[in-house]
Amino acid sequence: MKSYSLFSILLLCLALLLVDALAFYWLQSITRLFNSSILKITVNVLFWCFSIGLVVGIIILKVILDDINPRRKHLLISSLYGLTVSSFIPKIVFVIIISILFYANQAFSETESAVIIPILGLLAGLLPFAVILYGIFKAVYRFKIIHHKLHFKKLPEAFHGLKIVQISDLHIGSFNYKYDILEKAVKLINDLHPDVIVFTGDLVNNYAWELIGWDKVLNKLKATKGKYAVLGNHDYGDYSKWDNDKDKEENFEGILNFFKKIDFTLLMDESENLETNNQRIAIIGVQNWGTPPFKQYGDLQKAMKNTEHIPFKILLSHNPTHWSEEVLDNTDIALTLSGHTHGMQFGVNYKNKTWSPIKYKYKHWEGLYMHHEQFLYVNKGLGWLGFPGRLGMRPEITWFELYSK
Repeated sequence: MKSYSLFSILLLCLALLLVDALAFYWLQSITRLFNSSILKITVNVLFWCFSIGLVVGIIILKVILDDINPRRKHLLISSLYGLTVSSFIPKIVFVIIISILFYANQAFSETESAVIIPILGLLAGLLPFAVILYGIFKAVYRFKIIHHKLHFKKLPEAFHGLKIVQISDLHIGSFNYKYDILEKAVKLINDLHPDVIVFTGDLVNNYAWELIGWDKVLNKLKATKGKYAVLGNHDYGDYSKWDNDKDKEENFEGILNFFKKIDFTLLMDESENLETNNQRIAIIGVQNWGTPPFKQYGDLQKAMKNTEHIPFKILLSHNPTHWSEEVLDNTDIALTLSGHTHGMQFGVNYKNKTWSPIKYKYKHWEGLYMHHEQFLYVNKGLGWLGFPGRLGMRPEITWFELYSK
């Protein structure tokens, strides 16, 4: 909410109240079926207490946001975000469905319409409410392993069958120190027996203190050939207000030092070579690089220095727009691994097809993309930010097996 003006927040609240008013109007078609007047009054009072309370809470939080302890701020914002979504979407579905049923009713008699249509409308609203609750309390921690076998002409024979596990967008403050939950993901990763583990950015939401105690969980990750990481846009502290530059720098240093604690090699516009049987591949990592409003810290040319004679290159770059802007056709990087989009934490999966509104913002937003001999993979992330749930976009662990053609 911090990034939105008070005027925008007031417009949001007005929209919420408008939907509430319409929902309340149609709710009366249901409460009139009650025999008890006390029950009717109770339902109506509870409806408006919740609605007005939510709007007042949103406005108050916006006004006092800068004065709230940062350790509480994220929890408050996410809670209100979750309440808003779980309230707004079911109500608007309820209003649309019951309006359509009433004004286009041909199937029921007048007597049947008075009973059946309100019930159908109510069920139509309860369904998305149940789905949202599932996304908040269950799906957000249902880690999914996605497996890809990729074949490359330039992959040295010594690396035939190389196993890489990618994780991204932990946003570790969102886990609120629930160490046991992430330990389940760590076990899933280790059970894959990876040669290499890569992390493609957004370790935190904003602050280094989010990392307290997490080294004891993440240092359990095992890879035979190495663990590598890059930074994401949230890892620089750019979305918080700091009293001075020194505080921001100390926060940044705390995040950098954490990677050392968990034995990850953090690649800051640099590369490292993996060597087996005198054959080599390069792991290249850039700092965050995105199109505005995201900052472009990364320097790909600097990162690729001394890799000219390495036949096979893997790039870690947080924002997938980097692939089309600087990597594609301009380099010989075979595989780029990114994250950033989260798949919007909302979408629809049907067989091998996926859809999310985020596709209208990002051309490459989820899954595997290929152009000639160059691949991009966009990981949907392991954590969450903003809305405290996932709907149709489960948290992801990506498992690659690379083979030479």
